[in-house]
Amino acid sequence: MAGDAGRKEEEISKVKIRSKTHVKPGKIIGRKECQLVTFDLPYLAFYYNQKLLFYKGGEFEEQVEKLKDGLRVILEEFYQLGGKLGKDEEGVFRVEYDDDMEGVEVLEAIADGLTVDQLAADESTSSFKDLIPYNGVLNLTGLHRPLLSVQLTKLKDGLAMGCAFNHAILDGTSTWHFMSSWAQICRGSNSIAAPPFLERTKARATRVKLELSFPPNPVASSNGHTDQAPQLREKFFRFSEAAIDKIKSKVNSNQPSAASKPFSTFQSLAVHIWQHVTQARCLKPEDYTVFTVFADCRKRVDPPMPDSYFGNLIQAIFTVTAAGLLLANPSDFGASVIQKAIEAHNAKAIEERNKEWEAAPKIFEFKDAGVNCVAVGSSPRFKVYDVDFGWGKPEGVRSGSNNRFDGMVYLYQGKSGGRSIDVEITLEAGTMTLLEKDKEFLMQV
Repeated sequence: MAGDAGRKEEEISKVKIRSKTHVKPGKIIGRKECQLVTFDLPYLAFYYNQKLLFYKGGEFEEQVEKLKDGLRVILEEFYQLGGKLGKDEEGVFRVEYDDDMEGVEVLEAIADGLTVDQLAADESTSSFKDLIPYNGVLNLTGLHRPLLSVQLTKLKDGLAMGCAFNHAILDGTSTWHFMSSWAQICRGSNSIAAPPFLERTKARATRVKLELSFPPNPVASSNGHTDQAPQLREKFFRFSEAAIDKIKSKVNSNQPSAASKPFSTFQSLAVHIWQHVTQARCLKPEDYTVFTVFADCRKRVDPPMPDSYFGNLIQAIFTVTAAGLLLANPSDFGASVIQKAIEAHNAKAIEERNKEWEAAPKIFEFKDAGVNCVAVGSSPRFKVYDVDFGWGKPEGVRSGSNNRFDGMVYLYQGKSGGRSIDVEITLEAGTMTLLEKDKEFLMQV
């Protein structure tokens, strides 16, 4: 088994970049400027958001041309992705587009010793690094580099598509809206189901001037350890529909009161992960542990924004409890803590958070997620397995190694469909070893 892993690492390291081109919208757009708003700005010092999709079969050269042709068309709507970050005369960040900008970067690569099945079976995501561009690259560099870079890698039996999106200009909802729209065009559609809503200032118009330069010590992610950084491991866990139903049923079997609102699938799985990660960390009963969720605020703001709003419209919601309380109580205790925090994050709370941030802007770093944290990003609601460019659904979808820290969790629609959910977790190596052996966490009991 170890030999197989070593061979796969060797094949990954044999990824060779063959060419780099740029793709621009297929029509004249003209000069466009759009102010970044309070929801966007905190992510300037995060890294580019990386996604990897891999597909079986197809003729690589034909696939590349089809993807580039589709990209030219879809960038006519999502032209902001073909632009750059900029600042106006008052120092307010914005996304700028002009027809003479180079557009989206497209890299073509080859790793013909690597198969789709090898990628799909791998439960560690750090080995995907060479298949996705912009490792360890901060969003702030979007001032002088493309806001989207796509690497198309020819595999032995398929195609890997690694995408790096500048997180200062879009969140997960916008990312998958773009990806599904691009796929729709490649499948032959003349138009897309929902054009992007590009007027960010409808969600928040406050002009925030930031004096921002590169952080002296950018936070280490799993692809850029500092000497002091703990060794991190990433792992992919698959929860079947039956396992998800069982987790939800268990959490809801012991509700605090008859009047209590049932716990959602998300709240049930979230507390399951929170409890078992906390247990694997071997914390003292009095140690605090923080649960953080990056929540979509499109329907929470007043007035509500459309699902097609293009940008960041997320905020981190935090809740905290003592490890002893979380572990000594039935799972409905932690689920109730999470549920209350999410429900309290209404339009009024969002408004207060924005005003507080605008009065004293703070650029997020990973340590801000909280002590002994479990932080959940992405969503199983994103239809990632519907991103079909004309040669079938992806065999797998993963996050890259950027923006990871101890306790970061990404949730995805399960490959097996239905209510199944795939969970990517990053933890300190020793904690991960204990979690992997936890049969209750794995639902093997």
